Amino acid sequence: MAAVDNSFLEIEEYHNRTYQSYAINNLSYLAPSDEDEIERLNSFHSVLNRVFDGRLIFPPIQRPRRILDCGYGTGAWAAEVAEQNPRCEVLGVDINPMMQPDEMPDNLYLQVDDLNRRFTFSAHNFDLVHSRMVAAGIHANRWPQYLRDLLRVTRPGGWTQMVELYCNAQSDNGSLTDDHALSQWSARYLESMEGLKDLRAPLRLPEMMREAGFVDVEHRMIQLPMCGWATDQRENEIGTANRENIHSMLSSLAIYPFTERLRMSIQDVHLLVAQARLEADNPAFKV
Repeated sequence: MAAVDNSFLEIEEYHNRTYQSYAINNLSYLAPSDEDEIERLNSFHSVLNRVFDGRLIFPPIQRPRRILDCGYGTGAWAAEVAEQNPRCEVLGVDINPMMQPDEMPDNLYLQVDDLNRRFTFSAHNFDLVHSRMVAAGIHANRWPQYLRDLLRVTRPGGWTQMVELYCNAQSDNGSLTDDHALSQWSARYLESMEGLKDLRAPLRLPEMMREAGFVDVEHRMIQLPMCGWATDQRENEIGTANRENIHSMLSSLAIYPFTERLRMSIQDVHLLVAQARLEADNPAFKV
């Protein structure tokens, strides 16, 4: 890997969690970048592998030569794709170089850059462009150009694959009300990002992609259970596997935006998170 600008390597502490200074100062990404978050992201990657039945690439691409991964995080998806496609060059871009794996396949190249900046890649460069879980990082006013950037670097006949999560807790049986902690957590998370990030963008992705110029847009909305409440064995196993991720996520996504942007006390944040975890664990709510 080439030398990294030192500004991307500086860190700061908030309430016993470690954050990348660049991401915080530029309001690019407000989640931690410490060992606990690396563990959570890798756990979430495993959950998504279950959800997608082990498929890393959805479109019908035969023998890809170049793949771009936008927002590689811990590098889990990019590393697996590189291993499965040894003759393909896999390039990852992320704002934070501090969560990269220690060992990587020889055909995986990870770069450091802010996805909120215009892409510098030449046009029609990649057979597949992959973008996953970037809604908490992309600035609200950046989305139209971000999607146009994805399209511009995708070769003719190539594909762009996007996966996003809408962080809004809902119960399958309607038993979760606005008074419950999970609902309050969801509402405050949306409020904490208001005017900065468009956390509802995942709901509009198909329309936004078509507006950016994409064709043959296919989409699916998939329910992601927070614990093992489902009677269906596969759904139950996904929920059981997702429980650890949810417990960590309720804390890691909330600490900085709730305390610094909503000015909640850290004690109130911890209390809300603890109550939300209990509800997420309760199979009666079917969340």
